[in-house]
Amino acid sequence: MADSSYESPSEYIGHHLSNNEVHLDFLGGGSFMTLHLDSFVMAVLLGIFSMGLIWLVARKASAGVPTKTQAFVELIFSFIDNQVGNIFHGNRHSFVAPAALTVFIWVLMMNAMDFLPIDIMAKFYGMLGLYEWKAVPTSDVNTTFGLALGVWFLMIYFGIKVKGMGGWLHEIFCAPFGSSVWVWPANFLFNLIEYVSKPLSHSLRLFGNMYAGEVIFLLLGLWAATGVSGIIFGSILGAGWAIFHILIVVLQAYIFMMLTVVYLSMAHEGH
Repeated sequence: MADSSYESPSEYIGHHLSNNEVHLDFLGGGSFMTLHLDSFVMAVLLGIFSMGLIWLVARKASAGVPTKTQAFVELIFSFIDNQVGNIFHGNRHSFVAPAALTVFIWVLMMNAMDFLPIDIMAKFYGMLGLYEWKAVPTSDVNTTFGLALGVWFLMIYFGIKVKGMGGWLHEIFCAPFGSSVWVWPANFLFNLIEYVSKPLSHSLRLFGNMYAGEVIFLLLGLWAATGVSGIIFGSILGAGWAIFHILIVVLQAYIFMMLTVVYLSMAHEGH
């Protein structure tokens, strides 16, 4: 249910969608960058927690009868490994499969923060002096674009590593329309558009879905604050949307992971 202390619905939604911003100065010459502290802190903490949890399970793994937790983690490992094997045909266990597992678990944990009750968490953060704090890092385009840029740099790195600098540049200027010097500009423009579009589509797909999900939860909370009928229908629709949102949370983490594998696979292969 929406907190009644807000003067208007727009103020309520605007407050919950506002980031905790820290303006960074450059040598005393004025602000040159704004850091979304909430997205950064939540992303780092969730990354440490999720990877630490897997590390603890892997450390305690035994060859005998596995525990329920070990069996669940092994199921995730096997699922990710099979998905990567269907796309990437090189030595996936050296980097790609572990990277895919890391991306999937990390993004899944960040997405799952959308299930926290917004108003209750806002009061908790307020007790800590944090009056603007978004708990869902992936509903911030800076987070999703940062993740996508990390994959993008890895894609360029492996493209150069596998093909060499000369081979990578040759591919940029000589594919897909041929190696004639007259089509070099067209090839370069084609590949430039491809390189720019990958991080954009990679990041905006995840951001759009998670941001929209957060807005819908807020709208349902506002409806629940309109009266008895609003509480009844808002609760029913809220429960239904939460169940459906479970699929979205998992699916978006899976899609982001699969696109990461596809991009890294493309970097290892030629046109």
